[in-house]
Amino acid sequence: QVQLAESGGGLVQPGGSLRLSCAASGISFSASAMGWYRQAPGKERELVASITNDNKLNYANSVKGRFTISTGNAKNTVVLQMNSLKPEDTAVYYCQLLVTTGIFWWGQGTQVTVSS
Repeated sequence: QVQLAESGGGLVQPGGSLRLSCAASGISFSASAMGWYRQAPGKERELVASITNDNKLNYANSVKGRFTISTGNAKNTVVLQMNSLKPEDTAVYYCQLLVTTGIFWWGQGTQVTVSS
């Protein structure tokens, strides 16, 4: 059973930074891509950033220049470094793992709150 464990969310003041981590277990082969999505209250879930197994990166326009996605040291891990956080970044952040068959899994989500 594939499981994704997210960590690193919390409360931060505007302009601050947070680092989210996601590690997958229960999968023996490498993912084709991993990514971070977020969902704010009353809004649809949206892509924040993604990285493929050949290191192609994709960012939402709203986070370009502020967020950086990278793979972790272990297989099927991904990190999202978030700098210059804004109140509008407040949301539940979800990790996603995608395999070549098109099947994907979600993490349970981690809350990020940007507020003074």
